[in-house]
Amino acid sequence: MTSQSKKQMPTTEVRTQVRQFVVNSFLFGQSGHTLNDDDSFLDLGIVDSTGVLELVGFLETQFHVSVANDELIPDNLDSVSKVATFVSAKLRLNAEQS
Repeated sequence: MTSQSKKQMPTTEVRTQVRQFVVNSFLFGQSGHTLNDDDSFLDLGIVDSTGVLELVGFLETQFHVSVANDELIPDNLDSVSKVATFVSAKLRLNAEQS
């Protein structure tokens, strides 16, 4: 995928990739566990503080966005929906600045 197409990636595509990463990395591909878009990673014990850093590394590598320390908050990173919204906003901002 080119850098330009990543900038135009729809939120649904971001959501799909984030869900796949979380299921594979933290739920170890457990097919019996249903992960809803609004399930809290922290409340359900899916992602701990170390896992947040892994998630951020994935976001920075996969979507070519930078996540600042002050953005490491549950409002941005505590569910598939929140992460997808956060990343999509970052991608839009990057596209506008290009």
